[in-house]
Amino acid sequence: MPELPDVEAFRSCLASCAQGRTIERVEVYDAGVLHGVSARRLRRELEGRSFAEPERRGKWLLARTDGPTVLLHFGMTGLLVCCRPAEELHTHDRVAFTVGHDRQLRFRDQRKLKGLWLAEESGVARILSGQGPDATEIARGDFDKLLSGRRGSVKPLLIDQSLLAGLGNLLADEILWRARLNPAHRADTLTEEQRGRLYSDMRRTLRSAARAGRVPPRDSWLTGHRDRTGASCPRCGESLRRGRVAGRGTVWCPRCQPD
Repeated sequence: MPELPDVEAFRSCLASCAQGRTIERVEVYDAGVLHGVSARRLRRELEGRSFAEPERRGKWLLARTDGPTVLLHFGMTGLLVCCRPAEELHTHDRVAFTVGHDRQLRFRDQRKLKGLWLAEESGVARILSGQGPDATEIARGDFDKLLSGRRGSVKPLLIDQSLLAGLGNLLADEILWRARLNPAHRADTLTEEQRGRLYSDMRRTLRSAARAGRVPPRDSWLTGHRDRTGASCPRCGESLRRGRVAGRGTVWCPRCQPD
């Protein structure tokens, strides 16, 4: 599932492929990924416009133009790819923006759980109004406030986009493993030292993952082991434990992250 670092990579893809270029043609192959806008209106509003510098907010990508903004959310399987216009369509290509004889930006998504919106600035604010602060930008004091008054388990709070935007299942498990905190630990019982460690490890993990453009499956990361049969902790060698926390599949080390 695309998380903050994946969407940051899609932002870079859009910038390198299409920023400053005129949208010559918009082709919608599957209108099922469009929200609140028809294929005809999408073409009418965007053809002849130019892509401006894109932004990422949490898991949302804002493809700004010199007119309206295209908002993209990638759900579980969405991608943004830069192709040549003549390149054969992929089975899951849903929308394409041709930005020159040699460049085409394609939104590709197998499961179509989210997709594309089109909005003026006031509409952008409305669509994103229920989202919490971006995980890369939240200040330490605000992070403490977010956790200290809540009785729920820490993991579901970290991935609640209305509280903190950008983290998903993989990142939350990775960050909690680094901070040596059990995913089911109650947030309001975290000590100041634990909250500080969690915040610092979150920032470090996000910086590293953003540079990689994904949550990297490195051998030194929990992410590099979680899908292996009989996986063990890359830090202490203990067998990893699997379960569900607030309905989400969760992996942790029982020695490094005791209950």
